[in-house]
Amino acid sequence: MSSSTQVADATGVDEQAVAQGQVTKSVYVYEAPVRLWHWINALAITVLAVTGYFIGSPLPTMPGEASDHFLMGYIRFAHFTAGYLFAVGLLGRIYWAFVGNHHARELFTLPLTNKAYWQEVVSMVKWYAFIAERPNRYVGHNPMARLAMFFMFFFTAVFMLFTGFALYGEGTQAGSWANRVFGWVIPLMGQSQDVHTWHHVGMWVLIVFIILHVYAAIREDIMGRQSIVSTMISGHRTFKD
Repeated sequence: MSSSTQVADATGVDEQAVAQGQVTKSVYVYEAPVRLWHWINALAITVLAVTGYFIGSPLPTMPGEASDHFLMGYIRFAHFTAGYLFAVGLLGRIYWAFVGNHHARELFTLPLTNKAYWQEVVSMVKWYAFIAERPNRYVGHNPMARLAMFFMFFFTAVFMLFTGFALYGEGTQAGSWANRVFGWVIPLMGQSQDVHTWHHVGMWVLIVFIILHVYAAIREDIMGRQSIVSTMISGHRTFKD
């Protein structure tokens, strides 16, 4: 049985009725903790990217006496706060992968040894490349999205947390929890400036991922005839054939 057939069976969609324009099927996919994490995570990454940029490329000057300004201090505080939120959120998301429904685990599990999975990835590549006329139906993330979520988001997010807290520990100095837990990262990667550089590169990887993610979500809503953006608000995926 093909993946698309499995999806049709799982959603209970009558294909003949769909072809006649008689059915719009809604399926509950993402539970409230997953949706809450998604939007908090989006906010945290936005704050981290903006403040991180100014930490790496500070403003050249501020008018008036230096003692009257604490701009970089506020920027660093916002960055650190968003970093803690990002870390706690990812830990909570990992926890929910164990206690939530099976869609909550799709972000962390990939059937890389399954030939059918790679065939589905290829079919989605054709869809995004405007070669295929219509995509297969998936209740959760499609195979290509799962691949991107794992390697471009999850893998990069873990890397950013390790390098970020290593740099944070360098600032809080020896004896702090961050330095004790993540202090080994800096000598492993060479020196502090190397970690700064790779942390900056990781930020751009996440930004590229977010651009592609938003584009794909809006594109699927319009061309794929299935809800994507609203699904992460209501939790329900609607097939609008």
